[in-house]
Amino acid sequence: MLGLMRLQLIFGIHRATHRIGLYIQRQVPDLNQAEAHILCHLHEAGASVVSELHRAFAHKRSTLTSVLDRLESRGLITRESSKKDRRSFVIGLTRAGKAKAAKIHRVLERLEAGALLGRDPDAVAQFNQTLRKVEDLSQQNSSNSTFSRHTG
Repeated sequence: MLGLMRLQLIFGIHRATHRIGLYIQRQVPDLNQAEAHILCHLHEAGASVVSELHRAFAHKRSTLTSVLDRLESRGLITRESSKKDRRSFVIGLTRAGKAKAAKIHRVLERLEAGALLGRDPDAVAQFNQTLRKVEDLSQQNSSNSTFSRHTG
């Protein structure tokens, strides 16, 4: 029988992500987590092409399209052909979208500020490095020796 390694990160990451979604639902009931995060991204980064949103959130393309469709139908975003590449679309915030994005951004800023209060900046940087490593490993093919060594 294989010795089991206790999971130290995965359940905590999942639980925190789920609770962030519930927090968003309580604070801004008309947005789900994916919608809120996309609005926040557009609030911080400005208009973005769909491929940038895909890289930022790693949604399946169909999922991202569905989220963008909902935001557009509610008048929160615009979708225009890119002047640089007519095959891609630029996603921007409408006036109503800017107001909603600013609101959800303030909500998530308060949550993050509370979580970071009193934390050592180096510890936060190390935590972010660990999260990036989890992302990187989860994207790799399971035949990769580093990933395989840790999974069985």
